[in-house]
Amino acid sequence: MSNVNLKTTEYAELSNRDWQARKENAVARGQGNVAPVYVERALGSEIWDVEGNRYIDFGTGIAVCSAGHCHPKISAAVAEQLGKFSHTCVMVTPYDSMVRLAEKLNELAPGPSKKKSIFVTTGAEAIENAVKIARAHSGRRGVIAFNGGYHGRTNLTMGLTGKITPYKNLFGPFPAEIYHAPFPIEYHGVSVADALKGIDNLFKADIAPSDVAAILVEPVQGEGGFYPAPVEFLQALRALCDEHGILLIIDEVQSGFARTGKLFCSEYAGVEADLMTIAKGMANGFPIAAVVGKTEIMDAPMPGGLGGTYAGSPLGCVAALAMIEVIAEEDLAGGALRVAAVFDRRLKDLQSKYPANIGHVRTAHGAMMAIELVQSGNPDQPDAELTKAIVGRAYENGLALLSCGMRGNVIRFLPALNISEELINEGLDILEKCFAELV
Repeated sequence: MSNVNLKTTEYAELSNRDWQARKENAVARGQGNVAPVYVERALGSEIWDVEGNRYIDFGTGIAVCSAGHCHPKISAAVAEQLGKFSHTCVMVTPYDSMVRLAEKLNELAPGPSKKKSIFVTTGAEAIENAVKIARAHSGRRGVIAFNGGYHGRTNLTMGLTGKITPYKNLFGPFPAEIYHAPFPIEYHGVSVADALKGIDNLFKADIAPSDVAAILVEPVQGEGGFYPAPVEFLQALRALCDEHGILLIIDEVQSGFARTGKLFCSEYAGVEADLMTIAKGMANGFPIAAVVGKTEIMDAPMPGGLGGTYAGSPLGCVAALAMIEVIAEEDLAGGALRVAAVFDRRLKDLQSKYPANIGHVRTAHGAMMAIELVQSGNPDQPDAELTKAIVGRAYENGLALLSCGMRGNVIRFLPALNISEELINEGLDILEKCFAELV
């Protein structure tokens, strides 16, 4: 042990390239990164790397920092809590911030039913626990999810995810009793009727509805390509679940907390979930996730059956409580709609310049926006190479972007909900420059 260097704070002035080389030598290749940009600091909707380069942030850590980086109210709440204690384990000696957050989420969750909540650390954990709760309550085994859906990287959530590469490739076998149905995507010719018929086919060929514990759906598919679930589809799923005694789990991990212009995206459909999963934008960068659901369902597991060492971290709890106040005080739901209006105009102008390359613009659900890149204007000819090139060139020009999609051909936009119009336009000017350089 005497020959081991335990100091972790000594480093020279290193470049992004230097740090990327060190990362590749020290970190397993499976934990990749979109760009070799090593962040030194961030504020609001801007990021600066270790070389002093500035980036406009259109990704917010995958829809997490929805109030912008280092929001003063949230930072102050966490700093105050850190001065008291950072961890005691909520299942051992709990604290009032956890109770207050549960009460607030129960109050805010859509629908009239009395609610209860549990806390975990990640969105994948929330999904896993929602499935556990659904099975405990129903006594049934099966879960139906959808093609293109993304629900996490744990073994169960990989099984639920409807996209192979990179999330499921090499990692099987996956848990049994998981079934996938088509997701309605008008742009790709899959109607609501097609999707519902797919579920009916499952009932005929694979699992009886009386054996299905839950149907799991994202109101807007995230990694799958930012395809919104039509209102009539969510309403039909609610009716189908009611008919067969199936629980409806709505995954609001990416679409929740004002991202789509309402606190929760499922509000657009007027649908009450039996169980709802939330995370990401919940605490503006501090790890916490939750399952919120109807009381009689949430209480199905026995004491000790739910939880985790870091579940409901006190830092995450106070950050989430502050975030809820910020959403109200700064009207971040309205901000999401204002952001979307600017993106809608600019992206459609860009599409008019590159109609053969930008097949579809998706801006109907607040600040959860995307463009789908194709060849020759054909939805069946995805252009993943151009997508990758645009994202890479954007970083070179000072814009942080993310891609997604079953075919790897969607560029998604997830800016902070309080980003200024000036920064939006500056970022979209960079995007337009990238198209001019590469198309």
